Amino acid sequence: MLSVALSAGLCGIDGFLVRVECDAQERMAQFDIVGLPDLAVREAKERVRTAALNSGYRFPDYKLTVNLAPADRKKEGSGFDVAILAGILRCSGEIRRSVDLSRTCLIGELSLSGRVRPVKGVLSMCVAARDAGLSEIFVPAANAHEAAAVEGITVYALTDMRALVAHLNGESVLTPVQTDRGEFAAAVLQSTLDFADVRGQTMAKRAMEIAAAGGHNILLIGPPGTGKSMLAKRLPTILPPLSFEEAIETTKIHSVAGTLAADRSLLAARPFRSPHHTMSAVSLVGGGVNPMPGEVSLAHNGVLFLDELPEFPKSVTDSLRQPLEDRRVTITRASARVTFPCSFMLVGAMNPCRCGYFGHPTHPCTCSPQEVRRYVSRISGPLLDRMDIEVELPSLSYDELASNALPEEDSATVRERVMRARAIAAVRMADEDGVFCNAQLDAAGIRKYCVADESAQALLRSAYDRLGLSARGYDRVMRVARTIADLDAREHIHAVHIAEAIQLRSLDRKYWNT
Repeated sequence: MLSVALSAGLCGIDGFLVRVECDAQERMAQFDIVGLPDLAVREAKERVRTAALNSGYRFPDYKLTVNLAPADRKKEGSGFDVAILAGILRCSGEIRRSVDLSRTCLIGELSLSGRVRPVKGVLSMCVAARDAGLSEIFVPAANAHEAAAVEGITVYALTDMRALVAHLNGESVLTPVQTDRGEFAAAVLQSTLDFADVRGQTMAKRAMEIAAAGGHNILLIGPPGTGKSMLAKRLPTILPPLSFEEAIETTKIHSVAGTLAADRSLLAARPFRSPHHTMSAVSLVGGGVNPMPGEVSLAHNGVLFLDELPEFPKSVTDSLRQPLEDRRVTITRASARVTFPCSFMLVGAMNPCRCGYFGHPTHPCTCSPQEVRRYVSRISGPLLDRMDIEVELPSLSYDELASNALPEEDSATVRERVMRARAIAAVRMADEDGVFCNAQLDAAGIRKYCVADESAQALLRSAYDRLGLSARGYDRVMRVARTIADLDAREHIHAVHIAEAIQLRSLDRKYWNT
C-alpha cells in the first residue's frame, strides 16, 4: 500500500515542498526513512511509532519505507513528523483511504504523547505551500498565527494527532485560523521609546533624521553619558513603518532563526539588534554547519546597533564590508548554498578614547596621544568609509538637562518629515529596481539623480581638493546631500546641502587624521 502526504522543508529562509511517500508491505517489520534525512529526521521513527500508540492508533507491523522527495535535497529538522505519521496511518486504514492528501501540507513535530510541537520557519513553509498551489496547511497551534499571515491558503491549528485524524475522517471539523491586518496596522507604530526623551543634542538629532530619511549608516562619537545609545534605540521610531510585504520578509528570517514569539503573527516594528562586542563573525553575518541567519539578517529592514564599536574584534567588524555593499549574505556549504537578505541601517557608537574623555571640556583625559590613536585605529579605513554620517555628541550642561523651556520634538513629528523625504526619493527613483532610498544609489544613480547647481559644485570641488576626499567619499557626500535636499523639498542640490553633508563627514580629520 502506497500513501503520499505533503510537507515542507527549509533552505536558508525559503521553504520548499517535500513529498512524503509511505509504502507498507506485509513483510518482516522494519521502518526506514530515505531521501537525505538528517539525524533529527531519522529519529522521527521512534517519535512517530510511540506517538501513534499513545494516541490510540494501531501501528502496522509491516515493512515501512518512507521516502522524502526530492531525494537529492537534504531534509533537516523535526517538522516532517506529522506528515510521516499521517501517511502511515492512511496505509493502515486509521485515516480513510478515500482521503486525498495531495492538496494538503502537514507540518509539525510530534511528542511521544501525540501532541504537536512548534517548529521553526513555518511562515516560509506556508509561503512555499501556497506558491505550489496547495489549498490548505496544518501547522502546530503555536505557529498558527504566524502561518495565518499568508493569504491564499487555509490554515488549521493542530494540538495533537487525534484532532488531525478526526478532521480528515470527517468526524469533527477544525476551524481555520484567521489573521487580522487591522491588528498589524495598529501595532506598527506602537513604541514606548520617543525622541522627546533625549535632551539637547540638536546636531545629533538632525544627523539621525538625515540618516533615517536616506537610509544612511551613521557613527556616533562622544564621551559616556551623552545619549549615544538613547538616540540609536529611538532611531526605529522615526523610520517609516513596516509595510505588510516588508513585515512578511522580516518575519520569515526571525521565524527560521527561532526568535519569533509564539503569540506573534508578524513583526510589526522594525527590528533593532544590538549584539555584544564579544560576538564572533559567524554570529554577526550568519553561518554554521547548517547555515542560520546572523545579526545582520535579523536586522533586515531595521537597525543594527554596534555599541562600543572599537571593542569589537577587527575580524568581526571587517566582515560587515560585503553585507553593507551587497545587502545580502551568501553562505556556501558542501550540502547547500543559501542567501540571507540583510538590508539594514548600521549605527555605530564609540568613545573618543579608551577612558572616554578625550577633548572633554571639564573631565581630564588619562590617555596619551598614542593611546588615543591606537584606540580609534581599531576601526578600519574600509569600514569607516562606509559610514555616510559621522557626528560628535558633546557633554550636556546642567541647564540643558534641567531646562523645560522648549519641549523636545517627538518621534511622530520627525517621522513625518522622514516619510515625506522618502516619498520624494521613491517617486524620483521609481524606475530603479531594488533601490528604495538614497543610500542605495550606485555611481550611475548618483550621476543621474544627484544634480547639483553651480554654487554647490564649486563648494564640493573646493572641499574635494582641501579634504582629500576619495571617490567613495565623494559618493557618500553626494548621497547625503541628496537626502538633505529631499528633506528641504528641493529638486536640485544647493551649496547649503553640500556644506551640511561635508560637515557630517568632518570627524575623519579630527580622529583619524584623514
